[in-house]
Amino acid sequence: MLERIEKLGNALPDPATLFLVGAFLVMALSQLAVALDWSVDKTVTREVRVEVRGPDGGVVMDPSTGSPLTVVKLDPRTGSPLREQVTVAVRPTGLLSSDGLYWAVSTLVSNFKDFPPLAIVLVGMLGIGLAERTGFIGALLKATLLAVPPALLTPTVFFVGVMSSMALDAGYVVLPPVAMALFLAAGRSPLVGLAAVFAGVSAGFSANLFPTSLEPLLAGFSTSAAQLIDPEHEVAATANLRFIQVSTVLLTLVGWAVTAWWVEPRYAGAAPDQGGARPLSEAETLEARTLSPEERRGLRAGTIAALLTLGVFVAVTLIPGAPLHGMDGAFPRWVRSVVPLIFIGFFVPGLAYGIASRSLTSDKDVAGMLGETMSSMGPYIVLAFFAAQFVAWFGHSGLGEMLAISGGRALTRAALPAPILVVAFIGVVMVGNLFIGSMSAKYAFFAPVFVPMFMQAGISPELTQAAYRVGDSVSNVITPLNPYVVIILVFMRRYVPQAGIGTLVALMLPYTVVFLVAWSALLVAWVILGFDLGAGGPLVWSP
Repeated sequence: MLERIEKLGNALPDPATLFLVGAFLVMALSQLAVALDWSVDKTVTREVRVEVRGPDGGVVMDPSTGSPLTVVKLDPRTGSPLREQVTVAVRPTGLLSSDGLYWAVSTLVSNFKDFPPLAIVLVGMLGIGLAERTGFIGALLKATLLAVPPALLTPTVFFVGVMSSMALDAGYVVLPPVAMALFLAAGRSPLVGLAAVFAGVSAGFSANLFPTSLEPLLAGFSTSAAQLIDPEHEVAATANLRFIQVSTVLLTLVGWAVTAWWVEPRYAGAAPDQGGARPLSEAETLEARTLSPEERRGLRAGTIAALLTLGVFVAVTLIPGAPLHGMDGAFPRWVRSVVPLIFIGFFVPGLAYGIASRSLTSDKDVAGMLGETMSSMGPYIVLAFFAAQFVAWFGHSGLGEMLAISGGRALTRAALPAPILVVAFIGVVMVGNLFIGSMSAKYAFFAPVFVPMFMQAGISPELTQAAYRVGDSVSNVITPLNPYVVIILVFMRRYVPQAGIGTLVALMLPYTVVFLVAWSALLVAWVILGFDLGAGGPLVWSP
């Protein structure tokens, strides 16, 4: 079955091609919908307006339009405008008509420029990329692992793996060899160390105690999709923060239990070439247990810089009159500034580390590393271009709104509780993850359909986003399409030369199963208890 899934997944076109095909499919379907005169009725609210009458009781006409002059009717009790519900028809817009084709061509650049996830991800990655390339993030993670007692090695490895999502994919490369060497030095199976850290990095990818670049990325997709129904709705970058913080604690404890009760016993007494413990060489022991003088010097400078930067953030948020103190509309100022804060919060410590460790010797080195970071984002930029056209065309055609209204009514008629819908969506995302490895690519497909549809059933975009995070993360460790599976297999073969994808799946499957149950149960309990998912993260949406 795994071989068939791998062949099927490899046979799929590149995600950018999928978006291009999807955009042309939207074009064709929109014109077909116009030809068949499809329409959907929706209920909206509007201000009640009344005609203005003159002293003689006659209707006053607007001289500029020639139509009756109207004013908003006020509620005599509150003085606020009265509103009424009306039913309006939603009709599709054909994109193969002359006007439709002109719109598609003339907005090609603006669709890309205004695509919400584009700029926020690139800005956030500039700071993270510098901290990663100077060595600050890798040294910090290594120092954390080296500081813990042996009895707490497993939960610490797992916790550090979860927290490594602050650096996006850095944890995949930095942590596995360190964790394997640490477990081996402690007389334990290196594969168990690999399993614990890989489960934290990959299956727990969406959890963290702090906002990461995933927050604005997912919020951007959710906002684009939600605005198909509610043009004013904006998903905050902190909308899921509380949920992912609690998830971090839960997954650390659950991952510790899975490792201790299922994974480690499989390798107890196994031969070294089968994943069992073996003595480390002197060089390996030294590398696993020590930080170089450059790393120590850089960590000291980077940590001081990070604490000072955090102190400045707290001050400008809490001090009255400071730049980030107070509210900006519905959200605190610091919430709307979270992407620049992520950039500064990684850039400053990364710069301090690089100067102290001498991995940076001039401003040219800084510019070069920032350039390398943007170069590495090239595939994402290409994907964003085609995804932007698909989302824009889908919204302009009206098909997204019509599908959402029709699907929402079907969900409403089914009268399924929100927890059941949420769990079903988690299952759908898990299946999709077997065929499309990219988190952003999948959500760019799922969000325009499921976010508006669930809104019609009263489920907030923020809750749909949280459910997506669960489904996408738990199956990361067993899908052959995870691009880092190759790296993990290389690490495995250092100790188990014959290890293959079957070895990896058998190693990681217990985490997927248990995480799916535990994490889904947490989200369902969250919905039942009615807690907000984070700052600006309600569970319900209403027009």
